Amino acid sequence: MFRNLKIQLLVSSLAALALLLLGVWFVTRGFDGWAIVIMVALCIYLIVLNLWFWRYVTDPIAALTDFAKRIAQGSYGSQIDDSTDNEIGRLTAEINDMSEKVAVAEKSRTEFISQVSHELRTPLTAIMGWSETIAYDEAVQGDSLRGIHIISKEAERLTGMVSELLEFTRIQDGRFNLRIELIDIAAELEDALFTYGELMRQAGVEINYSGPPAEIPLIPGDPERLKQVFLNVLDNAVNHGGEGKKVDVALSAEADGVHISVRDYGHGIPEGELAHVKEKFYKGSSKNRGTGIGLAVCDEIISRHNGALKIENAPGGGCVVKILLPLGSN
Repeated sequence: MFRNLKIQLLVSSLAALALLLLGVWFVTRGFDGWAIVIMVALCIYLIVLNLWFWRYVTDPIAALTDFAKRIAQGSYGSQIDDSTDNEIGRLTAEINDMSEKVAVAEKSRTEFISQVSHELRTPLTAIMGWSETIAYDEAVQGDSLRGIHIISKEAERLTGMVSELLEFTRIQDGRFNLRIELIDIAAELEDALFTYGELMRQAGVEINYSGPPAEIPLIPGDPERLKQVFLNVLDNAVNHGGEGKKVDVALSAEADGVHISVRDYGHGIPEGELAHVKEKFYKGSSKNRGTGIGLAVCDEIISRHNGALKIENAPGGGCVVKILLPLGSN
């Protein structure tokens, strides 16, 4: 077999053309029987040529396309076998090499993030502790007290970002585990609302909670991880949809599972960004500060519960986050 696909295709085309011309020549010479034989041979040749094209061109390209999609979805370091010594084989080798290099770079980035996050956590804890201690000193008043509160608030924000980064590194290196038990999902959601409720009221955001019309049976889940998801989604509703000054939270149970929705009344998300908001480190056009991995972590948690997390623009404005968790029977 020729090593160059262009030569292979050229030779195949010339062979088909030669058979066609030979058949025409036989017809012009009155050798109709031979012309029919040549035409039948040409048809068989074209069928074989198509089968060859599917086997050595179309199928490998389709496999490479699927492989590239897997890499784009995060399967860094995976490899695809192809020993063909032609353009497709060389392209496969280059893509395998790229996948390996991306995996090495991703591992280095994850290790760097983990190391920096651990190094930041200790001084941030000290800053938060001392700022709170100084704030209780009656001698600190006026602008000094205001500055101390700003220091404490910013240190708390950075601590939250560090925690998100550490969660991200746990997901990346396979140390992210769930502790599944039977839980009361309504109680877990209501605890999260109570925990975050005061902060939302201080921000001037009204919470409207619609509980389930009937008692929801216990479902399998990790209560701490699910509470983390609820708090993150509520925080996003305040930070990104606070202009509407209202957040609607609803909980219900359907045949396909437990449905939780959190809707804000802000400006919503640009349509071009909706498909990317759950991607790691994606922040879009939002001016709110953060790591861009909070929703990626939430999506991973819900996925590991065999559930689904969707983000959509709500009719009339704002954004709605929909969470589906399977019932115990599912």
